[in-house]
Amino acid sequence: MDAGDLRMFEAVARHGAMSRAAAELHTVQSNVTARIRSLEEGLGCRLFDRGPAGVTLTEAGRRLLPYAERIPRLLADAARAVRDDGTPRGRLVIGSLETTAALRLAPLLATYAGACPEVDLVLRPGTTCELVAAVRDGSVDGAFVCGPVADPALEQRPMFREELAVLAAPGTRALDALIAAGNVRIVVLRAGCSYRQRLEALLARRGVPAPRLMEFGTLEAIFACVAAGLGITLLPRALVAEARGAAGLAVLTLPPAEATVETVFLRRRGAFASSALAVLLTQAERAFGLAAAA
Repeated sequence: MDAGDLRMFEAVARHGAMSRAAAELHTVQSNVTARIRSLEEGLGCRLFDRGPAGVTLTEAGRRLLPYAERIPRLLADAARAVRDDGTPRGRLVIGSLETTAALRLAPLLATYAGACPEVDLVLRPGTTCELVAAVRDGSVDGAFVCGPVADPALEQRPMFREELAVLAAPGTRALDALIAAGNVRIVVLRAGCSYRQRLEALLARRGVPAPRLMEFGTLEAIFACVAAGLGITLLPRALVAEARGAAGLAVLTLPPAEATVETVFLRRRGAFASSALAVLLTQAERAFGLAAAA
């Protein structure tokens, strides 16, 4: 068994068919079939059940798959480690919630760009669910997300805490009164947004298990709809003072247990940390303070 065998095995498992795996690997199906059969013989067990519609993993195959998925990442990390001489350079892709990027990251990234001029920094926005998936599959080097994240394959560093508040139309005085009036609608980002999930849970605890919703792709659209009285949203309190279009909205305070959220920096456990990433994390800890104090 070698890295090539495991790469071929992973492709077949992902596609569920020898032919599709062969197309991805730019080889012929007979080569894939022969390599998989040789791998099974070497291990002394079947890895796939064959059928007319394709192949499915056996129990042994399912146990092997996590190791096969790690091989390409390990080889890529090894190549990056060899090329990294301690000087921050090259491409660094960082994920972030839109609110974190708007409120926290601009000063940090300005400082970082000045200190590391040879780094090509890419900031990729997304929801917490999207960013967790991106960290897992290696498409980003790390991400600022709402914590905690319960995933043994990932490690997290605390960065800072935010106070959340419910934002409502101007003149709204209390969340309970708004709920009592009925017809509660939430104005939120797409599914997978941690603030959306927290707002839904908050309302469920107050007897509104399935509020009507309006879903938008930008914070500006959310602020405009909330200001027009179309619904409520949940976002960091500091955003009201900083974000365009949020001024004038009613800011409804929540109990501390519901209002406090911690932002963490997430990366794959055991993955190679480039010099570019190491400097960014050091600067982030200095800027935000919470990580250094944890």
